[in-house]
Amino acid sequence: MRLGLTPHPDFPADAITALEVEIARAGPERLELVYRVRGDIAGLLVPATADAERTDGLWASTCFELFAKPAGGEAYCEFNFAPSSQWAAYAFDEYRAGMRELALETPAIDMLATDDAFELRVAVEASALRAGAHMAVTAVVEEASGARSYWSVRHAPGKPDFHHAESFAIEAPANEVGE
Repeated sequence: MRLGLTPHPDFPADAITALEVEIARAGPERLELVYRVRGDIAGLLVPATADAERTDGLWASTCFELFAKPAGGEAYCEFNFAPSSQWAAYAFDEYRAGMRELALETPAIDMLATDDAFELRVAVEASALRAGAHMAVTAVVEEASGARSYWSVRHAPGKPDFHHAESFAIEAPANEVGE
């Protein structure tokens, strides 16, 4: 499935002309995501490559995110993927409450960049990603000016809030036949 993300209306992007994500099922609890950013890539602050390790606070700069919530529940998970290859994963009991680290094997994160585009490829496995889960696919993009834009398939009213129930607008794809 391919989805276009839009910037929050109060935080437009200057350097980006388009941001989309492609999501594919790669196993019962595994998703592969390809985030594609088009525009003036030199005008963005993209973290330098680092060790692929769990790191808090990635959302404070350019970071690509995935939130997943089982159908009918209040608990959800947040996954952060940085172009540096650093990552984070958290579990919440309900809206912004009960936050704790989510046990997760290191996701595969690769970045390809040109002058006018870059792709962040991610493969992540977690029980929260089972078919039928509701997801929010989001991104925070920081520009060289320091301005940030907040991208999502659907924005809740008010300030940017990817944790808001209205952001969980996508259903995780079903398993492929034979899995």
